[in-house]
Amino acid sequence: MAAPRPLMSVAPARDPQASGSLARGVLALLLLVLNTLFWCSLLFAAALVKLVLPFEAARRRLDPLLNAIATGWVSGNSAWMRLTQRTAWALPALEGLDRNSWYLVSCNHQSWVDILVLQRVLNRKVPMLKFFLKRELLYVPVMGLAWWALDFPFMRRHSKAALRRDPALRSQDEATALKACEKFRRVPTCVMNFVEGTRFTAKKHAVQASPYRHLLKPKTGALASSLQALGPQFSSMLDFTIVYPEGVPTFWQFLCGGTPRIVVRCTHRPVPSITAASGDDASGRAALARWLAEVWEEKDREIDAVLRGTAAPPRAA
Repeated sequence: MAAPRPLMSVAPARDPQASGSLARGVLALLLLVLNTLFWCSLLFAAALVKLVLPFEAARRRLDPLLNAIATGWVSGNSAWMRLTQRTAWALPALEGLDRNSWYLVSCNHQSWVDILVLQRVLNRKVPMLKFFLKRELLYVPVMGLAWWALDFPFMRRHSKAALRRDPALRSQDEATALKACEKFRRVPTCVMNFVEGTRFTAKKHAVQASPYRHLLKPKTGALASSLQALGPQFSSMLDFTIVYPEGVPTFWQFLCGGTPRIVVRCTHRPVPSITAASGDDASGRAALARWLAEVWEEKDREIDAVLRGTAAPPRAA
């Protein structure tokens, strides 16, 4: 049986100058760079103190400061987006959230723009978002050092062939995730998972033979590690769905103003049982995978409804 064909536009087909303004993109990029350099200079100064004083008592005082600096950076990004972008945002209300609680966050993944979207939606409503990142991103100028200072977990990616040769490699990412999540116990944190593991493209969708129209197959690895380390501390799971009705933009197209609309939905879910995340419990992992598949089926239908115009409109922003 052939995999379902994706309904929405998954690859941008617009020229950035046709779908936006080159001058707007240059201005937005300049403001992004200036905002990043300003806040990172403060972040690196605090991170140097953290490096010199690697004691638990010092870290408990410095981690909230580092997170506050990162929150200032996110607020600056929201400011330049309001200044330079004409995007119409349809956002969830997100009532009853607490900045002093821990949250597990999941979302579909299509573009680097997704991160800016989530940061804007959640900034100052919940604790700082912490993402699982590919280890290669540690070497990104400025931002790699910033992510390290903020204790973002960097994960190695092993090919299926490498895993077949050495199955022990499979446990390396799990150990890294658990170690990172243990650090998140110090201060309230949002642990973010793009559970598809990579950005959606039509090619990846076809190669996977994904059973979903708009999504890749979800993976349980990072989610399970988060639950193992922090399960009882999570207040709830915030499951986000991001839709770009006019087509998924590249980061540059977004800067140029080529994203007319962004629709964001959020479903509050109970945190999955920590027993379903045990690395030594095959049946528990299978139960977590089945639960996640049900969530993904619901998300797929939600995206369908938004794209067909049959979904109830969220609050406009």
